[in-house]
This record gives sequence, C-alpha cells and structure tokens, in this order.
Amino acid sequence: MSDVKMTTQPSAETPSFFSSLKGKLPKDTGIFVVMVGIALIFEAFGWYVRDQSFLMNPNRLVLIVLQVAIIGIIAVGVTQVIITTGIDLSSGSVIALTAVVAASLAQTSESLSPMFPSLVDMPAVLPIGAGIGVGLLCGIVNGVLITKTGIPPFIATLGMMVSARGLAQYYTQGNPISFLSDGFTAIGQGAMPVIIFLVVAVIFHIALKHTRYGKYVYAIGGNMVSAKVSGINVNKYLIIVYTIAGGLSGLAGVVLAARVSSGQSSMGLGYELDAIAAAVIGGSSLMGGVGRITGTLIGAVILGLIKSGFTFVGVDAYVQDIIKGMIIVAAVSIDMYRNRSKR
Repeated sequence: MSDVKMTTQPSAETPSFFSSLKGKLPKDTGIFVVMVGIALIFEAFGWYVRDQSFLMNPNRLVLIVLQVAIIGIIAVGVTQVIITTGIDLSSGSVIALTAVVAASLAQTSESLSPMFPSLVDMPAVLPIGAGIGVGLLCGIVNGVLITKTGIPPFIATLGMMVSARGLAQYYTQGNPISFLSDGFTAIGQGAMPVIIFLVVAVIFHIALKHTRYGKYVYAIGGNMVSAKVSGINVNKYLIIVYTIAGGLSGLAGVVLAARVSSGQSSMGLGYELDAIAAAVIGGSSLMGGVGRITGTLIGAVILGLIKSGFTFVGVDAYVQDIIKGMIIVAAVSIDMYRNRSKR
C-alpha cells in the first residue's frame, strides 16, 4: 500500500507545481516567447541563406523599431476598439488624411508651390495639432455613426476608410506635399517616433488597467447588455474609444509625415490591417473583453520581425503578404478556439 502511495504522489503534485508557476508568470510570457523564437529562427536563416547575422545588424534593428513605432501607435487605439467588440478599418486612410493636412500647414517659404502661401513657416505645434485634430474628428464621426445610427462598426469604419482616402486625394490632387519645416520634421527623426509610441503605450496601459475608463471598456466588451444594466453610459464610452483611436491614427500620420518629410495621399495603405493583426497576435480577442497594451506592443514587434526577416532572407513581397494573411487567420482561429474552450 505504501508503494502505491509513493507512485501516485508525484502525479498529484506535478499539476499544482505547473499551475502555480503559470500563475506567477506575466500574462504575456507566451507571446514574448513566440517573439524570441521568431527572432532566433530568422537569425538561423540569416546565417544559412545570407551568411550573416539578422539580429546583429544595427541598421536593420533601427528600421524594425521605426516601423513598429508607427504601427504600434495605431494599434494602441485599435486594441481598445477591439476590446469593446468593435473594429476600426479606417486608421490607414486617416493616417493619409492627417499626414497631408499636417504637411500642408508645415511648409516653409522655400517651397516652390506651397498649398497655403499665407500660412508658411508656422510654429510646428499648429500643423501637429491640426493633424491630430483631424484624426480626432474622424474618430468622433465613427463613434457617432456606430452609437447613434446602429451601423455595425465594420461598415461605419469601412465608409470612413474610403472617404478619408478620397479626401486626402482631393486635398492634394494626387501631388506630394514637401518642403516641411525643421521643427515639424523633428518629431519623426531619430528615436522620437519610438519615444512617442512608448509614451502612448504607457499612458493607455495605465488607463486600461487602473482607471474607471478601462474598467468600463472591458465591461462593455465583456457583455454590453450587462454594462448598460449596471448603469454604464455605453454610447458615451464607445464614442470616447473611437475618438481615441482616431486621434492616435492622426498622431501616427503626423509622425509618419515628419519622418519622411512629406505628406502623400498614398500613405498608410494597409496599416489598419497591420494594427489589427498586432492587437490580435498580442492576445486581443475579437469577441471583446480581452486585450492588453503590452501584448499589442509585442504583437507589433512580431510583425516587424516577420516583415524585416522575410525581406532579409529574400522572400518575395507578394509572398510576404500571403504569409501575413495566414498569420492573421491563424491568430483569429486560435482566439476563436480559446473562446470556445472557455465557454
């Protein structure tokens, strides 16, 4: 009898050990391990295919970080939208619209054909504020359409996606806007885009985790009917969420225009899909009620690694899009399976 007890004791203790270990680990440990694994895979491929290091190239790492910063700023807003069971397809087009508006107000007197000859050499704060303001306005329109008319978020933001891109093209007549002031372009140079992204991420990580706003956002995504019954002004907070998403898209558009020293109506193409992918890969559930800014940050880094890694090993750009689509589908499928398991 004693032998039987000795053999059954370890199997009873082992699950509790791993369960306690899992409970002590940060929630984003799994996705972080995936990120490290992807980086190491490309490092191995780099030596095998190119006979050089993927991770030890400073220029490549800087490019990855800069790409992640722009997508990450949008993804922070998109994450909050997804938590409420919504979706925002307009962020890429809003980037284009805000970029051209900001650039048109940031031109210098050296420009051969400024859009507004009487508004050249303006302080940088004005074009930056105008760009972010346009983004906020687009977000408000999205929120009002969704809450006041009952239009599904997919349709409302799809309409904004088409309209904002059209407005950007009409505003510029298809011409790029250049000769921007040094004060304006400074926010897109060096490490500034990364600093802006990290500041935005920290602010909204705290907002979601430690404020009433965050509690209400998760409550709306968890069960909108219960949130209404408990006294939460659901429409008000949905409008706030979409306004924040629009404002962050505006900020990303301003930073992008400053980084490339130009405003173009073609900017931001496909960025909305990258932002959604970063949020979903980072653990945000399209079913609502689940999502973390830290996970989204890691998801954005994973996308940056994949894009740069495929380019590094010589994968065709069209094939990269196919693989990216497969990754998005896989991430959503895993999310669906996880939700079914919980139910």
